Amino acid sequence: MLGSGIGLRKIVGCLLIALVAAGCRDAAAPSASPLGPSVLRIHESPSPFTEVEAGGVTAMIPDRWHPQLFAGASDAQQGFIASPKPGDWDGGRAPIEGMAAMWVDGTRVGVPSDYYYLAATGPALDALTRSPECSATRQIVVNHRPSFADGPPNSPGDYLAIGQGVCQTSDTTTLWAYFVAAPGYGPVRTVGIPSSGLYMIVAVMRDEPGAAAALDTLVRGTEFGGDSVSDFIAAARAA
Repeated sequence: MLGSGIGLRKIVGCLLIALVAAGCRDAAAPSASPLGPSVLRIHESPSPFTEVEAGGVTAMIPDRWHPQLFAGASDAQQGFIASPKPGDWDGGRAPIEGMAAMWVDGTRVGVPSDYYYLAATGPALDALTRSPECSATRQIVVNHRPSFADGPPNSPGDYLAIGQGVCQTSDTTTLWAYFVAAPGYGPVRTVGIPSSGLYMIVAVMRDEPGAAAALDTLVRGTEFGGDSVSDFIAAARAA
């Protein structure tokens, strides 16, 4: 379990709730997703990983994990969750091992792009990265505060960070990693899914041999609209 019983689904759900709450007065009526209905596709490979496709997201997960379409607080969220035992997600619980990879369709939420910055930098991920049971390192690649939040005039309002850490409880030690990006009007808007206002990946595994390398495969091997996490980072740094 992630520190203090924090579940991956709860973290992802909190991001969308924060987003909608921040911009609800400006929200427009949802429209149909430009990608159409989400469909889960699974492709086996000779490696220890299985390729998963869901709603514009492509990722590799361990063969022993079972993926499901992400069913969050709104159908504006596209992506999947995966774990060895999908039932461990029930009732808000989190698996000791698992992954969530999702994006938020801005055409369906209908709030200004700046509010995605608030969701990406808000308290949802702080609940994980600042838990007393967890230690964390974070690399912020780009962070331009929107003008309405005391940023400079004409700020692109974009944010991108990638991080990792360790959580220690009384009965287990887990390693985790995450990626979050709010494109705003910055260079990250040129990659990924054009209608997305927010991207997020969170993965956790037991602390055992090979876990750190596997986490790197889970996070950095994930693609949104055909672009990898490395592509997002390269686009942000090119500015």
